[in-house]
Amino acid sequence: MKIAVIGAGAGIGLQAVNKALKRGHTVKALSRNTDDIPDHPNLIKINGSATSASDLRSAITDTDTVMITVGTKNKKATTLFSDIAKTLIEVCKELNFSSPVLVITGFGAGESEKYLSFFMRTVISLFLKDQYSDKSRMETLITKSPIKWEIVRPGMLTNNADSSMYRTVRELHKGMKVGKISRAGVADFLVNEAENPKMLYQYVTLTN
Repeated sequence: MKIAVIGAGAGIGLQAVNKALKRGHTVKALSRNTDDIPDHPNLIKINGSATSASDLRSAITDTDTVMITVGTKNKKATTLFSDIAKTLIEVCKELNFSSPVLVITGFGAGESEKYLSFFMRTVISLFLKDQYSDKSRMETLITKSPIKWEIVRPGMLTNNADSSMYRTVRELHKGMKVGKISRAGVADFLVNEAENPKMLYQYVTLTN
């Protein structure tokens, strides 16, 4: 199948690119910098921005699944995630795009904020408040659009190489424990879901 990975240059996106290629898929990888993505005969690199309609159009045209894996190290006020959502909605409407779109936000975005542990609530409040506010806006925009969406909310991300040890949680509930998860684990979930989508129109929490 053909998979578009938006935000493919590092982190979850890069892991998803590599995993999808290993499984024999064709990948279109969009990133501002694709230098760290190893060349592969089934890989199409697109240097560009997820907030550019033309770049996003090039990436998702004729694909079977789209993965939105963009992150940012900017801890100050940002509209990056909501801007991506607006551009994505515009491009999908223009293309009449009907394939699944898997969107990474984070546990603590949207309704999941009410279920954070005291520790994670403190971390997000002190260091990531603006990011998560905009991720919440992203979720709202996408889930109210015609896009065939799935919102994926990982717990605290790690660089552990193990991609098999994680749980998927579909319902939010009082006392739920959401801890760490490797970027490799999130990528594994994304590729599995691309191959066999089981959780469309759902919010999925990922944790060890």
